[in-house]
Amino acid sequence: MNTTRQLFYKHLAQTSVAPSALEITSAEGIYLNDSNGKRYIDLISGIAVSATGHRHPRVMEAIHKQLERYLHVMVYGEFVQEPQVLLAARLAQLLPEVLNTSFFVNSGSEAVEGALKLAKRHTGRNEIIAFKNAYHGSTHGALSVTGSQELKMRYRPLLPSVKHLEFNNLTQLDQITQRTACVIVEPVQGEAGVIPAKKEFLQTLRNRCNETGSLLIFDEIQCGMGRTGSLFAFEGYGVVPDVLLLAKAFGGGLPLGAFISSSEIMNCLNHKPALGHITTFGGHPLSCAAALANLDVIINEKFVEQVIVKSETIENRLKNLPEVREIRKAGLMMAIQFENEKINFSVIENCLKNGLITDWFLFCTDALRVAPPLNINYNQIENAARIISQAITEASSNVK
Repeated sequence: MNTTRQLFYKHLAQTSVAPSALEITSAEGIYLNDSNGKRYIDLISGIAVSATGHRHPRVMEAIHKQLERYLHVMVYGEFVQEPQVLLAARLAQLLPEVLNTSFFVNSGSEAVEGALKLAKRHTGRNEIIAFKNAYHGSTHGALSVTGSQELKMRYRPLLPSVKHLEFNNLTQLDQITQRTACVIVEPVQGEAGVIPAKKEFLQTLRNRCNETGSLLIFDEIQCGMGRTGSLFAFEGYGVVPDVLLLAKAFGGGLPLGAFISSSEIMNCLNHKPALGHITTFGGHPLSCAAALANLDVIINEKFVEQVIVKSETIENRLKNLPEVREIRKAGLMMAIQFENEKINFSVIENCLKNGLITDWFLFCTDALRVAPPLNINYNQIENAARIISQAITEASSNVK
């Protein structure tokens, strides 16, 4: 009989030629356990997903409660489903009035797709502005606005009329015109290796979109939900987008995304034609119940208030190592920069060997990703930093 590992390679489509292939049997808090009984610190939160840790008791309670009621009953938007309604109302309570209406989908890429359609429908325009080194997803529309030619080259033709500008470059913003339907931007570029937007850049971008009537879309799929030190990343910039995108940590460990705007803008999708954007499983009641509990945990347990101190604790433990060229961070979204990717991959391998899961970035392979669950405590931070420090020392010795 084939083992689970053999079946993994035989029947699951692979995304790379060398997956880490950890066989996970359970997870709790910041830890994952494999089939050999080894425990790992998850220092990347399943790529910025497990903000409240794995299987937080409040989130699990909400899931179990909803399981007893119903699962899928109807495609999104036709029935009044309490988990969707309560989540949308809670978001409206937390967000500015111009972000009072949510459309729930299954993933970050779908949130991007919905937002691009919304902008075209609302403005009647078709030009889209995005930024180099941005990552917005792998579906055709999301890939079109992603700023990596290498990822896109074998899938063309993609969406027409998409233009990519330099991130944080004020002088190029005059290329946004009355032809532009929308500008999509990450307040913190994640896969570029944690590159925060400059405040002046986003404020100027906001003003330019106001002048041209273009919708400003903030992709907070990776940087939202408390990770940067505010519940939503835009709050740290004093800039409110026309459309906000959420996913990853939003679902509390279950698949969920959202594009959020004003009711005035969002209503353009419900007529001429009706069903201008539809989804079968978007806003699944189980995911929405988990998301609402997850959101309340982040707020009530004051994780956001602790983000900056925790990130500084990690930075202070690692910044003086001679192999570390730079540490870039936006709260607990961090990149440890090395001289080259050979050192970085060696550090990742050494960390894994010593029970800690880290990763690299799609567009920055010489930097180490650090994005722990927000509920990581200070003893756990110290232990994680010790493992990384040891892994760096070993990597430096091995590379030399």
